[in-house]
This record gives sequence, C-alpha cells and structure tokens, in this order.
Amino acid sequence: MLMAAEKGDITTIIGGIAPDWGPFGSLGNEARVMIEVVMAIAILLCLGIAIWGAAKQRIGATALRDTFSAEQGKGLIIAGLTGVFIIGSLGTVFTIVYGMAV
Repeated sequence: MLMAAEKGDITTIIGGIAPDWGPFGSLGNEARVMIEVVMAIAILLCLGIAIWGAAKQRIGATALRDTFSAEQGKGLIIAGLTGVFIIGSLGTVFTIVYGMAV
C-alpha cells in the first residue's frame, strides 16, 4: 500500500501555498518584521474605523434619529473593511505582480 502523504508535515502544505516575499525576498528578517508590524497597525486602524462607523450608525439611527450620522457610519464601515481587505491582500498582490514581471 502506498501512502500519499507519508513524508512531510503541515509546514510542507502551508509553505507550498503561502506566497513568498517576491520583490522583498532579499530583505532581512528585521525589515520583514517591520513591514509586518506596519501592516498589522494599519489593519487595526481600519478595524477601529469600522467599529467607530458601526457605533456612529447605531447611535445616529436610534438614539439621535440623525440620518446623516447613520449614513456617515455606513461609509466608515465600508471604508474600514475595504482597508482591511486591501492591506490583507497586499502581500499576495505584490507577489503576483512581481511574478508576472519576471
């Protein structure tokens, strides 16, 4: 009987689908960590904007009966979640664009 996954472990699977750093592959570990920290802070800021928008929408729609505030809240939610998506996919986008250029 032949076992298909006899050798290897989960890091083999994850390492195969994770994008490499593409044009940033020659950076040192410290530079990679700094880029990851900046991206994590940006994602937290975007999530904060989305939460602030949700609170603004909820308060504006119910307590104050302010439709303008509720519409502003919707815009903040959309902007925050869009920012999270864009920042979260930057590594993949850079890798794809770099791979197409090479």
